[in-house]
Amino acid sequence: MEALQKIIKEIVGPSAIAVDAEGKWPKSAMEALGQAGILGLICAPEVGGRGAGLGAAAEVVEAVSAACASTGMVLCMHYCATAVIEQHGPRATREAIAAGKHVTTLAFSEVGSRSHFWAPVSTASPDGAGVRLDARKSWATSAGHVDSYVWSSRPLAAEGMSTLWLVPGRAPGLAVPVPFDGLGLRGNASSPIMAEGVRIPRDAMIGADGGGFGIMMGIALPYFQVISASAYLGVMEAATRKASEHVAKTTLSTTGQSLAHLGTVRAFVARMRMKTDMVRALVRDTVAAIEARREDADLRVLEVKAAAGEMATEVTDLAMRVCGGAAFRKEVGVERNFRDARAATVMSPTTDLLYDFIGRVATGLPLFD
Repeated sequence: MEALQKIIKEIVGPSAIAVDAEGKWPKSAMEALGQAGILGLICAPEVGGRGAGLGAAAEVVEAVSAACASTGMVLCMHYCATAVIEQHGPRATREAIAAGKHVTTLAFSEVGSRSHFWAPVSTASPDGAGVRLDARKSWATSAGHVDSYVWSSRPLAAEGMSTLWLVPGRAPGLAVPVPFDGLGLRGNASSPIMAEGVRIPRDAMIGADGGGFGIMMGIALPYFQVISASAYLGVMEAATRKASEHVAKTTLSTTGQSLAHLGTVRAFVARMRMKTDMVRALVRDTVAAIEARREDADLRVLEVKAAAGEMATEVTDLAMRVCGGAAFRKEVGVERNFRDARAATVMSPTTDLLYDFIGRVATGLPLFD
């Protein structure tokens, strides 16, 4: 996509160092992506979107993340929430997203439920003709910067584990108590959100009361697993490319040969290349499995983020070793890749939790007892 490459070259890439160093949410990049129609990539043509699917979104996030993982993660979470809104949200919001004038995100993770995001402890209670929300969300990407949150709570009145809501980004009663200041993904604004007496209309409910679990598992989880894996794939690709270029151009004065002539160095680069390509193959196969409704689709959805998380840390470790002292210079970007990759294993569902789920599938146990 020519417009995307132009934005990456002229805005995303050049601002990546500042986004990381200052912990700055990538407003300029998101505005440019909106104007180019990329924020509305997966919106239906009937509301002005491009009608693209999961595979296209994954490719876009990979490309953006290779230049700036913070921007890639912001876009990833926007697509995850958009996928839910496309299926269950109001037409006006869908049209605004398609027009590039509305940025959204998921707000599922909570202090009380931790990585078990599907089981919120926050509440929704009747409040006259409307609803009152109270919550302690442990984090939401783009906290304080979005136009809306796809928000989870306990059901209002029905049986079930959760209910979803479309909450305005600047609703009275919402607060971001502390700015995000993390090790990696420093510009993605993954801050806690407090909701104290947030009042919304009852028609802000997404889907049925008590039906949040089905939407989370059927829409949000596949999108998040595939697209977040693609974000870390972009980080891996960037680190692999930088390491390859470094060893090809750096020479030893004693021999006049580049570092690429050293067999041990070539082996490290080969491992990086193989692991990156393996994750890309798994991402594409997961998309294919979902689209074809293959029997192994659920297993692939569980595997793809776990594999990307593990291999992203391995590949960026190798990049630091291969590039040596140069890797520690911020302008090279390898140490940023190294730090950004660390988020993969701890973002809910965590890699350890995914291993448990994968093991349950492999041994014939139910995912949830």
